[in-house]
Amino acid sequence: MDLNSSTLLDEVKAVLVDTLSISDRAGSISADTELLGNLPELDSMAVLELVASLEERFGITVDDEDVTAEVFETLASLTAFVAEKRN
Repeated sequence: MDLNSSTLLDEVKAVLVDTLSISDRAGSISADTELLGNLPELDSMAVLELVASLEERFGITVDDEDVTAEVFETLASLTAFVAEKRN
């Protein structure tokens, strides 16, 4: 992962941690951390809040069909999705 990807990963992680209010566990979240099914806070309403936060923070538009289990599988997959939307 290059510096830009690492920085983006950290930024996406910060949005995730802030949105879910899980700062006490931020240190244990890495690129490979499974999100759906692993973070009880990430329920359907939280996914919508997270999408809105990512749209606002990164100036992207997320369509309904973009919200898939694959995108929210890990922090790395979510970061890759944000990177793709930014380009």
